[in-house]
Order: sequence, then C-alpha cells, then structure tokens
Amino acid sequence: MSPASEKITRDDLENAFRGIVDDGHETVVETGAKAAGAAGALAFLALAVTYVVGRRRGSKAKAVVEVRRI
Repeated sequence: MSPASEKITRDDLENAFRGIVDDGHETVVETGAKAAGAAGALAFLALAVTYVVGRRRGSKAKAVVEVRRI
C-alpha cells in the first residue's frame, strides 16, 4: 500500500463524526423518554410518601385545647 492511498480526507472525518453524533443523539432520545417517565414516577412517589408521613406526624403532634367560660 502506498501512502497516497491511505490519506484521510476531510469528508471521511466529517462522515465518521456525523455517524458518531447521530448514533449518540438517537440513544439520548430513546433513553430520555424512559428517564423522564421514571423521574416523574419517582417524584410522585416521594410526594405521596411525604404527604402520608406528614399527616401521620401531624395527628400525633396535635394539641387538644379546651376553652371554658367562667
């Protein structure tokens, strides 16, 4: 093989980089939808647990106050 046949052109590099970027973009788009759904479900679960724990704790900490008229 002669060195002249092994030269890498600018077009070769652009095509290779474009292929890498396109593959990465597709992976991000596919994974992003799943990740967004999982993050939403996790946020909802965290809010639900916080609400339930807060209600339970609030009912334990309530003070009973009696007001009597003299």
